[in-house]
Amino acid sequence: MAEGAAEAPLENGGGCDSGTGALERGVAPIKPQYLTTKEQFHKFLEAKGQEKPCRETEVGDPGGNDLAEPEAKRIRLEDGQSAEGQTEDGQKEETAEPREQQQTQKRARGQNKGRTHVKPTHYDRSRLCPSLIEESAAKCFFGDRCRFLHDVGCYLETKPADLGPRCVLFDTFGRCPYGVTCRFAGAHLGPEGQNLVQEELAARYAQPPPVRNGLDKGLQRRLRKREVRFERAEQALRQLSQGQPPGPTPAATVPEGAAAGGAPSQDDCGTQQAPAGPGAGSPPSSPVRTCGPLTDEDMVRLRPCEKKRLDIRGKLYLAPLTTCGNLPFRRICKRFGADVTCGEMAVCTNLLQGQMSEWALLKRHQCEDVFGVQLEGAFPDTMTKCAELLNRTVEVDFVDINVGCPIDLVYKKGGGCALMNRLAKFQQIVRGMNQVLDVPLTVKIRTGVQERVNLAHRLLPELRDWGVALVTLHGRSREQRYTKLADWEYIEQCVKAASPMPLFGNGDILSFEDANRAMQTGVAGVMIARGALLKPWLFTEIKEQRHWDISSSERLDVLRDFTNYGLEHWGSDTQGVEKTRRFLLQWLSFLCRYVPVGLLERLPQRINERPPYYLGRDYLETLMASQKADDWIRISEMLLGPVPPNFTFLPKHKANAYK
Repeated sequence: MAEGAAEAPLENGGGCDSGTGALERGVAPIKPQYLTTKEQFHKFLEAKGQEKPCRETEVGDPGGNDLAEPEAKRIRLEDGQSAEGQTEDGQKEETAEPREQQQTQKRARGQNKGRTHVKPTHYDRSRLCPSLIEESAAKCFFGDRCRFLHDVGCYLETKPADLGPRCVLFDTFGRCPYGVTCRFAGAHLGPEGQNLVQEELAARYAQPPPVRNGLDKGLQRRLRKREVRFERAEQALRQLSQGQPPGPTPAATVPEGAAAGGAPSQDDCGTQQAPAGPGAGSPPSSPVRTCGPLTDEDMVRLRPCEKKRLDIRGKLYLAPLTTCGNLPFRRICKRFGADVTCGEMAVCTNLLQGQMSEWALLKRHQCEDVFGVQLEGAFPDTMTKCAELLNRTVEVDFVDINVGCPIDLVYKKGGGCALMNRLAKFQQIVRGMNQVLDVPLTVKIRTGVQERVNLAHRLLPELRDWGVALVTLHGRSREQRYTKLADWEYIEQCVKAASPMPLFGNGDILSFEDANRAMQTGVAGVMIARGALLKPWLFTEIKEQRHWDISSSERLDVLRDFTNYGLEHWGSDTQGVEKTRRFLLQWLSFLCRYVPVGLLERLPQRINERPPYYLGRDYLETLMASQKADDWIRISEMLLGPVPPNFTFLPKHKANAYK
């Protein structure tokens, strides 16, 4: 989990309320003619906006909290404030014990756990049977047990109106697989309700598929039944348990379908699909049954020096961002110049169980030329087995171990940052995974767990000796989270400790000046996380060494491209549209923190400076600066049509980077 995951949307109500007079420390320096007050800001949006006024589900809070948050999240102790804080209704709290004060502070940061969880299926209760959508045989897939609708006419009576005249899937691929359930169905339904197809366009995108690394149904079934064998992983684990470094083993023999398409074929040679292949725990001459043609890997052991190399020095690396670092967002960043991309953090145990939602995090678009996946786990057996599974089922250029996740859910189970204090387990994980992978293994770490106890400089030489190809260092500890700036002086010290292993630096890069200063520390490259969420065109600014005063209409075009990519990825039916909207709103909770270049008194904007209330150069620019979730919903309605009834949204995280 990278830095965008743990520190998200701007916390409302804190910082500068008036916007007049001298700017406070930690507030973005905006030209005086654009500054305004909070009341005037929202009054302007309500007066100029053409949409209906704020919904009942998003009621403003008189205490300065614009999001409808749970009461526990509204309690916050500001710097210098006494323990006798005020509750929401203005009454004084009773004097609390030190333990109660700590609990109050703990509740005031992290995730918005009290937010409502509404799945996209909630908005599409009358669902049509998949057999009718796919226009397959007349026989239903589920038979008499089917609980879906089979009457198309009845479905159309309850289906909401179309959201637009053009379907992205039909225009891009020549065919919309969602047929009559598509929310843009008018673009590709014939006079008799049949699903139209553009033959020439559909043939062009038939092979190869634009998105790879999907989960094969046959493999999912075997994973759930625990029928997949991990011979290479088991051999490596046996050697590690005996105190021996894992010896060389040959590469796994896999079906051709798995190597080419990213998922194993269902009709390969019987029971020998899951095993790693010949030589796993036995000499090459051992009579192990395999399938497919005989290759050099069947006869010759793969030596560590023959593994694929990872050479990304000087390249711009988009961090693996939980929630927001999805495939449509990575496509946006690739278009703006990102060189290396990585999937969202995937939990190894969920992958081994065949969870479709977790495998979706491994998907790779064809535009991602250098792509890796990030795994999180706490134990050598599950991490090594997961690495072997991915080695023979997905197409990646590297596999990254998450040793930087600070959240309690991961840390208390021994994963993420906790591995920095569990060196024996950490070593077994790295050595075991490195043994079963044919691609380079990388690691992402923080400076340490506690704020003033740095561990990275002692850990880096060990990682180098264990066979790690590259390490990314986030210049903060777990305890710091995002309340202080990244320590690039310490990163510079770690570069020397890691040499000759390449070290990437990560933290607080929001302009090309920040990137240039980071490169002066001697790092092999920079990883960008929150900076890409605030302005994905940061990659272009770094490569062209300029500040881009991007207009509000250009920013809206970027959001429109994201929604189009989202509809391609998640679907154009009601579920796909609402899932796209949810991820768009999560991203908008970051984008509102961007201050246009033309409005700043001093360049560049710094990542720890809170934007005050300001009126932009046009209505859309002002709307995009709003910190209210209701205004983010208004922007989503410009792109995806009106929201369903009783729609609510609360960001997944709250920011604490401005304290």
